[in-house]
Amino acid sequence: MNPLLQRLQPYPFERLRALHSGIAPDAGKSPINLSIGEPRHPTPPFIVDALARGAVTGLANYPMTRGVARLREAIAAWLTRRHAPARVDAETEVLPVLGSREALFAFAQTVADASRPGAVVVVPNPFYQIYEGAALLAGVDVHCVNADPAKGFRHRWQAVAQDVWARTQLLYVCSPDNPTGSVLGVDDWKALFELSDRHGFAIASDECYSEIYFDESRPPLGALAAASMLGRAGYPRLAVFGSLSKRSNAPGLRSGFVAGDARLIEAFLRYRTYHGSAMSAAVAEASIAAWSDETHVVANRALYAAKFARLAPRLAGALPCAVPAAGFYLWATTPTDDAAFARRLYAEEHVLVLPGSFLGREANGVNPGTGRIRVALVAPLAECEEAIERIVACAARVE
Repeated sequence: MNPLLQRLQPYPFERLRALHSGIAPDAGKSPINLSIGEPRHPTPPFIVDALARGAVTGLANYPMTRGVARLREAIAAWLTRRHAPARVDAETEVLPVLGSREALFAFAQTVADASRPGAVVVVPNPFYQIYEGAALLAGVDVHCVNADPAKGFRHRWQAVAQDVWARTQLLYVCSPDNPTGSVLGVDDWKALFELSDRHGFAIASDECYSEIYFDESRPPLGALAAASMLGRAGYPRLAVFGSLSKRSNAPGLRSGFVAGDARLIEAFLRYRTYHGSAMSAAVAEASIAAWSDETHVVANRALYAAKFARLAPRLAGALPCAVPAAGFYLWATTPTDDAAFARRLYAEEHVLVLPGSFLGREANGVNPGTGRIRVALVAPLAECEEAIERIVACAARVE
């Protein structure tokens, strides 16, 4: 067996199952799961129809790893529309992937060089656990950078020692952030780009939540737009990852993209050719339809906006939290230990949420997820409303 597997920590949802072991929740209350960021709004029918059309003739041949030209062009066109003033070349700067998760993992296998002494991958903390697993299985170490609640959960990048940056090969950034919902501004990106220039590391920008926001006039700034605004032609050492899972309520489609530095895209394509990560023609057809339409995305945002406007103040009255800049999570403070509260909530109210400490690691003497829960407002409004009422009731019973 690969000895690097022993470096992996249990996945958060494995830990959540263990936390709930032996509990028989109140059978009179229906289960409500707000622990996982799985969109539950309906997938638009036109995407399903396109998938079916693509399956008629598209399953008789092996798909190409670089994807069909029409899909690359649709993604590049969307990126150019969404992230102006960025312009993306469909031929050299974009690659379809099977959802952002597998691509974020595989990217570290492409760029990490375990032969370099002390090589590290820098990750935000708390974070999406794929970043850590990707680094560890690439044979390098992980350096966690804590979010600062006093500064809107911005990460303390400036606190990272220069000798750590000097050994860094890859920086994972999540904006909008999971779980805090914070968004990087152009000054934040400028600082990170300057560090990348100085030390030569690649940046993987996870932007799978970029299309869930609450003010149509203020979409979150993406890394491609920031790079273009700063005059960084060709997006040096930058790779941006996006997905249809959240944007188009199609997590089962497993469709996304990576875009940016043509040199990185070329290397990633070479890796993926051997890795066997080609998108089927049926999924490609559905993806072209999804990336080419914005009406359903606006409607999807409206559903989330209504839930947050109605439910965030209600939850905040019991567990302090704020409407995030983007994304579909509430990052709420618990009245007691976060894991203990999540276990009690499941036992007494049959509601599942994710303890914040499960998403973080201890760094500089603290786990920045401790004392919080992540509440995913992904279910329909009525179900989310019922869950919030149960959470408030549970919190009221905590002494």
